[in-house]
Amino acid sequence: MVDTKTATRKAFMAAAWYSGLASLLSPFFAGIGAILMLHRVGAPRNPFGMNRHLTVEPAFLEAALANLQRAGYDFVTMDEAVERIASGGRGRRFLAVTLDDGYSDNLENAVPLFHKYRVPYTIYIAPGLTSGDADLWWELVEDVVASNETIRFFTNSGRVELHCAGAHAKRRAYETLIDHMTQDIDEVAQRRLAADLADMYAIDRKAHRQTSLLTWSQLRALVDDPLCTIGAHTLNHPMLKRIDDGRARFEIGQCASVIETEPGAPPRHFAYPYGSRAAVGPREVELAREAGYASAVTPRHGTILSRHASHLQSLPRISVNGRFEDVSNLRVMLSGVTVPAANRGRRFVTV
Repeated sequence: MVDTKTATRKAFMAAAWYSGLASLLSPFFAGIGAILMLHRVGAPRNPFGMNRHLTVEPAFLEAALANLQRAGYDFVTMDEAVERIASGGRGRRFLAVTLDDGYSDNLENAVPLFHKYRVPYTIYIAPGLTSGDADLWWELVEDVVASNETIRFFTNSGRVELHCAGAHAKRRAYETLIDHMTQDIDEVAQRRLAADLADMYAIDRKAHRQTSLLTWSQLRALVDDPLCTIGAHTLNHPMLKRIDDGRARFEIGQCASVIETEPGAPPRHFAYPYGSRAAVGPREVELAREAGYASAVTPRHGTILSRHASHLQSLPRISVNGRFEDVSNLRVMLSGVTVPAANRGRRFVTV
C-alpha cells in the first residue's frame, strides 16, 4: 500500500516524464550535476513498507547505472565532484554515488555493480555503528513493530500501547514511535528505548548489527579499492541539531580520527545523519567546515548548481530509494523539476 504523499509524487513524476516536461526544463533546473544517496542495497527488510526509502533492490540499481551512463552522465569521485563544483562546473553533468551507514549489503550487492560499470562510490560510516557502541536503532524499532501485534512501553505520561496488526497499523505504529523518539525524548533516552524494546521483544541487537554492517576488516579491504572513498558520518549517528555544541563538535571531528586509525583512510568527505531541517542547521555546517572536511552532504532533496561552490559543506542529494524504484522517476528527479516542490519553491538548496 502506497501512502498518499508518495502516490502524488509518483503521479507528478510520471506526468513530467511522459509529457516531456522534465526533458524540456532540465537545462534550467538540472544544474551541473547531482550527488546520489543510497543506504541499503538488497531486498526489502519487511513487506509492510517501513523504511522502504532506505533500500533499493540490486536489479534497479543496475538498471539505473546503465541508463544514466547511456544518458551521458559522468560518474565521478567525491574529490572530483568538489573540484567541479568549486570551478562552477565543466563538461558534462556529473553524478557522484554515495551510500550512508556502511551496510554489509553494499559490499555484497552494490560494489560488484560499481565495478561492472566502473562507477566510483563513497561509503560514509559511523564508527560507533561499526564497532557496536551504537545501534541501528530505527531498524530495531522496525523489527519490533514488524514481528508483533501489540507493543507496550512507558513514557513520562504513562504506559503507551500500540496495536500493530496489519500493514497499515504497523506503519502507523512505527511512525508514532519514530515521532516520539525524535521529538519527545532526547538522544540518550531514544537509544535506551530502542534497546529496551528490542530486548523486551526478543530482537537480538548484536546479531542484527553483525549481519547488517560492514566490519572493520571489510572496510580496510575497501580502502584498497580504487573506486571506493571512505567518508565520515559522525561517531555514533546522532541527530546533530539535538545535541550540545561540545558533543556535536566531538561527533563530527572524532569520527575522522577513528576512521583514519581503523580502516586507515583519513576521510575528506562527511555526511550529516538524517538531514531534515530538524537535524542540520548552520551550526552543524560550520562545525563540518572547522573539522576540515572538503565536502559535507545532507539528504535534502536537490541537484547541484554552480552556486554551491560557496556551500561545499551543505550539499543536497538525490535519494535513490525503494519508494520510487523506477528509472524514469530518477531521471525526473535529476532533471531538477522536483526540487522546487520539495523545497518551498527554491531551486537552490542548502540547509
